[in-house]
Amino acid sequence: MDLVRIALSISILSLSLLSSHSSPTPLNCSDTTRLCASFLAFKTNPSLTLAQIQSMFDVVPEDVTSDESSNPGYVFIRKNCSCLYSQKYLTNTTFTVRSKEGFVSPMVEEAYGGLAILPNSTRRWARKGAVVWLHLLCGCSTGLWNYLVSYVMEERDSIESLSSRFGVSMDSIETANGMSGPDGVVVGDVYYIPLDSVPGQPYTMMSPSSAPAPAPIFNKFTENTEHHAAKFPYGWVIVGMGIALALIILALLLFILFKFFSSHSSPPTNHGKDPGQPISHKFHILKSSSFCYAPGRYFCCKSENLKPSNGDVGNHHINVPKGMTPEAFDMEKPIVFTYEEILYSTDSFSDSNLLGHGTYGSMYYGALRDQEVAIKRMTATKTKEFIAEIKVLCKVHHASLVELIGYASSEDELFLVYEYAQKGSLKNHLHDPQNKGHTSLSWITRVQIALDTARGLEYIHEHTKNHYVHRDIKTSNILLDSSFKAKISDFGLAKLVVKAGDGEASVTKVVGTYGYLAPEYLRDGLATTKSDVYAFGVVLFELISGKEASRTEGMALVNPERRPLASIMLSALRNSPNSTCMASLKRCIDPNLMDLYPHDCVFKMAVLAKQCVDEDPMIRPDMKQAVISLSHILLSSVEWEAALAGSSQVFSGLVAGR
Repeated sequence: MDLVRIALSISILSLSLLSSHSSPTPLNCSDTTRLCASFLAFKTNPSLTLAQIQSMFDVVPEDVTSDESSNPGYVFIRKNCSCLYSQKYLTNTTFTVRSKEGFVSPMVEEAYGGLAILPNSTRRWARKGAVVWLHLLCGCSTGLWNYLVSYVMEERDSIESLSSRFGVSMDSIETANGMSGPDGVVVGDVYYIPLDSVPGQPYTMMSPSSAPAPAPIFNKFTENTEHHAAKFPYGWVIVGMGIALALIILALLLFILFKFFSSHSSPPTNHGKDPGQPISHKFHILKSSSFCYAPGRYFCCKSENLKPSNGDVGNHHINVPKGMTPEAFDMEKPIVFTYEEILYSTDSFSDSNLLGHGTYGSMYYGALRDQEVAIKRMTATKTKEFIAEIKVLCKVHHASLVELIGYASSEDELFLVYEYAQKGSLKNHLHDPQNKGHTSLSWITRVQIALDTARGLEYIHEHTKNHYVHRDIKTSNILLDSSFKAKISDFGLAKLVVKAGDGEASVTKVVGTYGYLAPEYLRDGLATTKSDVYAFGVVLFELISGKEASRTEGMALVNPERRPLASIMLSALRNSPNSTCMASLKRCIDPNLMDLYPHDCVFKMAVLAKQCVDEDPMIRPDMKQAVISLSHILLSSVEWEAALAGSSQVFSGLVAGR
């Protein structure tokens, strides 16, 4: 009994210690559609690098600023803030447990200093290396100021000192925080500082050379060290360095000779093989061949994978459309296939191999060199789209983008060869799937597809050397592989965006699919990353409703259900204030889900879609924010599914269609 009593006392003491520090209180909000830019004042320390700060707050270097003159030791983190979670202003990040296992709460408190709180779904105990979700406390201004900065009150702080430090009036700080006066501030609580301009300057790390040199310490040990340094064998060091340099030069010469002889050796062929046997090699995507250029043609100089048609690789040529230059492939180069190979792999473009029709050509299934591929067949008049797609896909590579394998051409046609997506397009699985021979998608699968698509868009918007706008995001251009992983396809309309005064934009003629086109794009022809965000929002509405995005707006007067899907879903959301009162939205949810979905997650995805299709492109989130929101929705959905795992009948229904 004594042991039990001691153990109970220890447990109570541990719980009291964990709860002794009150959790910071987020700022209340009422407009669930609100999204704004906010800043967090983070007190850093010299041991933290910029990369570590980026990881902690899930931001890029441009989102971190500092002002050493007025805020020593502080950096300002820019985050998109929203009113998505229980009518509180919050934003998300992830935290990696780097110390030994233990309770997450004190680790987060130590790392973020009161700027972060744990969501209800986040584990309370974690092992080293675990990644946990966090909410960051942020705020949106009511309109009197441009930004709010989240600041954790310290011992020597006061409203007066904050007013002096940030250059704002005491009245403004009191108004922003709902205070009746400057007294009664609580150390450790988050206060919101209103600002009209971005705080701080670009964040720069102290270079090692700028660090002060340690003061010399003179003692016997130092004297001995200097004595031995005087006798250091510098001659041997110089001789050793000379020998090492000679060996490096010799290795380089051998490497150059090896490359020279290997480039002049004849490539292996498949002649003499039994035609009934499968070809032993498979091509590696985009990394199998190199090309020499001659006016109007590309000649294959070396390719172990290209099957010659006449036994002489050097004499075989392929016509390439006028306008194709060596600069078109300034990154990795695709494989050039012969027209005969394309014809043979598709069974002469038989109807049984037809996968579908697109805006600029038809897609065919092919078995090319013992590998399944999808081949786009285009007329020679589509040279512009042909070149555009190759130029983009030769430079961007991501798990959520369809990979280009190669291309071919004849006198009248152009062909692009892609990796094959076994499950076809998302459109076929959403709209009348049974009649198209497909199973309906479960809720978890739909969220995963949305997240994959968001990651692909985030990559081309933010993480490539040159940023791109896809301009034709829709369910028919989102393909699914054998594991239902989503891949964005059809980059024929992709446009390189250039820096403009207020962001990145590219003025062009309006192209794409009605129902997915952003209003400002229709009005001004201004293609921006926010145009893709709008189309992505429509895709989210399709994933929720199973309905098509209407392409004929004129039909809305005759049949209200033929108006754009975004308009229908926004009307339903206006009558659904939250996840517990969403009868209007529930009528729009895909009946194929058979009520097997978490209501709060569906509501959060619908609200995210609503933000994506906002009339004002500045209000729309960027794809980075969409990825974070969808990651959180997926995590909550998986936890909801796990809670139902006890019912085998329900659980088997959930996993169907994965």
